[in-house]
Amino acid sequence: MTVAYPGPAVVVEDVAAAVEVMRSQGLRVSASRRVVLTVLFAAPGPVPAEQIADGLGGRFPLSDLGSVYRNLETLERVGLVRHLHLGHGPGLYAVAERDNQEYLVCEHCHAVRAVSPTDLDAVRGRLRDDFGFTASFGHFPIVGRCADCRDAPPRDHDHGHEHGRHA
Repeated sequence: MTVAYPGPAVVVEDVAAAVEVMRSQGLRVSASRRVVLTVLFAAPGPVPAEQIADGLGGRFPLSDLGSVYRNLETLERVGLVRHLHLGHGPGLYAVAERDNQEYLVCEHCHAVRAVSPTDLDAVRGRLRDDFGFTASFGHFPIVGRCADCRDAPPRDHDHGHEHGRHA
Protein backbone atom coordinates (compact mmCIF):
# COMPACT_ATOMS: atom_id res chain seq x y z
CA MET A 1 0.00 0.00 0.00
CA THR A 2 1.26 3.48 -0.78
CA VAL A 3 1.32 6.10 1.93
CA ALA A 4 1.64 9.85 1.86
CA TYR A 5 4.74 11.49 3.27
CA PRO A 6 3.91 12.37 6.88
CA GLY A 7 5.61 15.77 6.91
CA PRO A 8 3.71 19.04 7.02
CA ALA A 9 2.48 20.71 3.86
CA VAL A 10 4.49 23.68 2.66
CA VAL A 11 1.94 26.06 1.22
CA VAL A 12 3.07 28.47 -1.48
CA GLU A 13 1.14 30.76 -3.79
CA ASP A 14 3.05 30.22 -7.03
CA VAL A 15 6.00 28.56 -8.78
CA ALA A 16 8.42 31.33 -7.75
CA ALA A 17 7.64 30.78 -4.06
CA ALA A 18 8.01 26.99 -4.53
CA VAL A 19 11.42 27.56 -6.13
CA GLU A 20 12.48 29.59 -3.07
CA VAL A 21 11.40 26.72 -0.80
CA MET A 22 13.43 24.24 -2.87
CA ARG A 23 16.49 26.49 -2.68
CA SER A 24 16.07 26.91 1.08
CA GLN A 25 16.04 23.12 1.38
CA GLY A 26 19.28 22.88 -0.64
CA LEU A 27 17.56 21.30 -3.65
CA ARG A 28 18.62 21.85 -7.22
CA VAL A 29 16.03 23.84 -9.17
CA SER A 30 16.08 22.02 -12.49
CA ALA A 31 14.05 22.94 -15.55
CA SER A 32 12.02 19.72 -15.20
CA ARG A 33 11.14 20.54 -11.56
CA ARG A 34 9.98 23.98 -12.67
CA VAL A 35 7.82 22.43 -15.39
CA VAL A 36 6.30 19.90 -12.96
CA LEU A 37 5.40 22.76 -10.61
CA THR A 38 4.10 24.91 -13.47
CA VAL A 39 1.81 22.07 -14.61
CA LEU A 40 0.56 21.43 -11.07
CA PHE A 41 -0.22 25.12 -10.50
CA ALA A 42 -2.03 25.27 -13.90
CA ALA A 43 -4.03 22.06 -13.32
CA PRO A 44 -7.68 22.43 -12.29
CA GLY A 45 -7.20 19.80 -9.57
CA PRO A 46 -5.22 16.65 -8.80
CA VAL A 47 -3.78 15.06 -11.96
CA PRO A 48 -1.96 11.80 -12.76
CA ALA A 49 1.78 11.82 -13.48
CA GLU A 50 1.06 10.93 -17.12
CA GLN A 51 -0.82 14.22 -17.59
CA ILE A 52 2.04 16.07 -15.93
CA ALA A 53 4.51 14.43 -18.33
CA ASP A 54 2.19 15.37 -21.20
CA GLY A 55 2.21 18.94 -19.93
CA LEU A 56 -1.59 19.10 -19.62
CA GLY A 57 -2.20 18.39 -23.28
CA GLY A 58 1.07 19.78 -24.58
CA ARG A 59 0.86 23.22 -22.95
CA PHE A 60 4.01 22.50 -20.90
CA PRO A 61 5.55 19.37 -22.47
CA LEU A 62 7.96 17.23 -20.44
CA SER A 63 7.53 13.68 -21.78
CA ASP A 64 9.95 11.81 -19.49
CA LEU A 65 7.59 10.00 -17.12
CA GLY A 66 10.43 8.62 -14.99
CA SER A 67 11.76 12.11 -14.39
CA VAL A 68 8.26 13.33 -13.52
CA TYR A 69 7.86 10.61 -10.87
CA ARG A 70 11.29 11.33 -9.38
CA ASN A 71 10.55 15.04 -9.21
CA LEU A 72 7.10 14.46 -7.72
CA GLU A 73 8.62 12.26 -5.02
CA THR A 74 11.17 14.94 -4.15
CA LEU A 75 8.58 17.71 -4.15
CA GLU A 76 6.29 15.64 -1.95
CA ARG A 77 9.10 14.89 0.50
CA VAL A 78 9.72 18.66 0.81
CA GLY A 79 5.99 19.23 1.40
CA LEU A 80 5.18 21.19 -1.77
CA VAL A 81 3.20 18.40 -3.44
CA ARG A 82 0.84 15.73 -2.19
CA HIS A 83 -0.56 12.65 -3.83
CA LEU A 84 -3.81 10.81 -3.36
CA HIS A 85 -5.74 7.87 -4.73
CA LEU A 86 -9.37 8.22 -5.73
CA GLY A 87 -10.48 4.64 -6.14
CA HIS A 88 -9.08 2.54 -8.95
CA GLY A 89 -6.66 4.22 -11.28
CA PRO A 90 -3.36 6.05 -11.01
CA GLY A 91 -2.24 8.18 -8.11
CA LEU A 92 -3.05 11.86 -8.53
CA TYR A 93 -0.79 14.80 -7.63
CA ALA A 94 -1.54 18.36 -6.56
CA VAL A 95 0.15 21.37 -5.04
CA ALA A 96 -0.05 21.12 -1.24
CA GLU A 97 -2.89 23.20 0.19
CA ARG A 98 -3.21 25.00 3.49
CA ASP A 99 -6.48 23.18 4.23
CA ASN A 100 -5.78 19.79 2.62
CA GLN A 101 -8.91 18.54 1.00
CA GLU A 102 -10.35 15.13 1.71
CA TYR A 103 -12.48 13.27 -0.79
CA LEU A 104 -15.70 11.35 -1.27
CA VAL A 105 -15.97 9.12 -4.36
CA CYS A 106 -19.20 7.63 -5.70
CA GLU A 107 -18.69 3.97 -6.50
CA HIS A 108 -21.63 4.09 -8.94
CA CYS A 109 -21.05 7.20 -11.11
CA HIS A 110 -17.42 7.85 -10.01
CA ALA A 111 -18.10 11.49 -9.13
CA VAL A 112 -15.45 12.98 -6.86
CA ARG A 113 -16.29 15.54 -4.20
CA ALA A 114 -13.61 17.45 -2.32
CA VAL A 115 -14.54 18.33 1.25
CA SER A 116 -12.83 20.22 4.04
CA PRO A 117 -11.30 17.99 6.71
CA THR A 118 -13.50 19.73 9.30
CA ASP A 119 -16.55 18.40 7.43
CA LEU A 120 -15.41 14.87 8.33
CA ASP A 121 -14.45 15.52 11.96
CA ALA A 122 -17.63 13.83 13.25
CA VAL A 123 -16.78 10.69 11.24
CA ARG A 124 -13.22 10.79 12.56
CA GLY A 125 -14.51 11.25 16.10
CA ARG A 126 -16.85 8.28 15.81
CA LEU A 127 -14.05 6.04 14.51
CA ARG A 128 -11.77 7.20 17.31
CA ASP A 129 -14.44 6.72 20.00
CA ASP A 130 -15.75 3.36 18.76
CA PHE A 131 -12.51 1.76 17.55
CA GLY A 132 -9.62 3.82 18.91
CA PHE A 133 -8.67 4.57 15.30
CA THR A 134 -7.50 7.97 14.06
CA ALA A 135 -8.54 8.29 10.42
CA SER A 136 -7.60 10.60 7.58
CA PHE A 137 -9.23 10.69 4.17
CA GLY A 138 -6.76 12.85 2.22
CA HIS A 139 -4.67 10.05 0.71
CA PHE A 140 -7.52 7.60 0.18
CA PRO A 141 -11.15 8.77 -0.10
CA ILE A 142 -14.34 7.63 1.53
CA VAL A 143 -16.08 5.49 -1.08
CA GLY A 144 -19.85 5.10 -1.19
CA ARG A 145 -22.84 6.40 -3.14
CA CYS A 146 -23.58 10.05 -3.86
CA ALA A 147 -27.08 11.47 -3.32
CA ASP A 148 -27.93 11.07 -7.04
CA CYS A 149 -26.92 7.39 -7.09
CA ARG A 150 -27.94 6.30 -3.60
CA ASP A 151 -31.13 4.55 -4.79
CA ALA A 152 -29.95 3.58 -8.29
CA PRO A 153 -29.93 -0.14 -9.04
CA PRO A 154 -26.46 -1.75 -9.12
CA ARG A 155 -24.68 -1.90 -12.45
CA ASP A 156 -22.57 -4.88 -13.48
CA HIS A 157 -19.38 -3.06 -12.49
CA ASP A 158 -20.57 -1.72 -9.11
CA HIS A 159 -18.62 -4.37 -7.21
CA GLY A 160 -15.49 -2.25 -7.09
CA HIS A 161 -13.77 -3.23 -10.32
CA GLU A 162 -14.59 -0.25 -12.53
CA HIS A 163 -11.50 1.64 -13.58
CA GLY A 164 -13.01 4.83 -14.95
CA ARG A 165 -13.36 8.03 -12.94
CA HIS A 166 -14.55 11.55 -13.51
CA ALA A 167 -14.25 14.66 -11.44
